[in-house]
This record gives sequence, C-alpha cells and structure tokens, in this order.
Amino acid sequence: MVKHVRAEETVDERGALLAFLAEQRGGIRRSVLGLTDEQASSKPSASELSLAGLLKHVTEVEQWWIAKAKGEQPAVQRDQTNWHECFTLVGDETVESQLAYWEKVAAETESFLRSVPSLDDTFPLPNEPWFPPNERVSMRWLGLHLIRETARHAGHADVIRESLDGATAFELVAKEQGASGG
Repeated sequence: MVKHVRAEETVDERGALLAFLAEQRGGIRRSVLGLTDEQASSKPSASELSLAGLLKHVTEVEQWWIAKAKGEQPAVQRDQTNWHECFTLVGDETVESQLAYWEKVAAETESFLRSVPSLDDTFPLPNEPWFPPNERVSMRWLGLHLIRETARHAGHADVIRESLDGATAFELVAKEQGASGG
C-alpha cells in the first residue's frame, strides 16, 4: 500500500507533488466508500459520469501518462471505438478491483517520479491535435498534470456522491477516519 503523507509534511518537491496527488486520489477513493458497485455505477445527475467510471478513468489516465513518460505503451489502449469504456465498469470489473489496480498504479507513479534523475527531464507529448506538435514536457509537468486531472475528477466525484445519498466530502473523510481508527 502506498504510504499517504500530508503535503504539509513533505520537505522536497517530489514528495510535495506526490503528496498532493495522493490527497486528490483520496477524494475519489472516499467517494465510493460504503457503496455497492451498482450505486457507484449509477448516474444520479444530468452528467453521464458515475463514481465507478471516474475511478476507472483516473486510474487509466495516470497509468497512461506514466507509461508515456517511460517511453512505453500504456497497459490499456483506447481509440474512437472503445474510449467510452474508460468511464464504465465492464466484464468482471468491480469498484474493489479498480481500487486495487489504482493502488498498484499509484505505487508505480511514486516509484517512477522518485527514480527520475531530475524533474527537469523531459518526454514528448503525444502526437494528438490538442497538444502542440513536437512538444516536450518535464517530469514536473507530469506530476502537476496528474494532480490537475485527479483534482478535477475528485470535484466531479463530490457532486455525484452528494447527489447519490447526500454524503459530503467532509462526512466521507470522517467516515474513512472512523473506519481506519484514525
């Protein structure tokens, strides 16, 4: 299990980036706390987003970016025909299995960002129309981008969870702390 350190307790830039990312992951992780797969897969608002779908999406996105930074192929390939599957549990996928997978991805992210010689090291952005051509970005950019992506979806998760059963982020933090004895 990835050790969760508060950002305020870090003493270096890598640790701060990873701690802020872990805090945002926690918002999404807590959003499914105490829910069944059916509840987590429901879409209680005008949006097509579900908590299970957000969980799966942020996991795949994080893994995708780390693979790109390493110069590897992402574990999951999405294209125009199956992109929507990153927002839906399919087959034997469950919230529990997605949380376990995300824990592995988070550990890989931490290991990778701690192992790169410098946060100034770069890798090429994907050749996609929404990115500038032939652009390179730093590992620091990668960490900040993962924080941004996860935080955006953590906010979505707050709204979806509150729409489901009225539970707010503060209540879920207290519930998680009560469950963990913290």
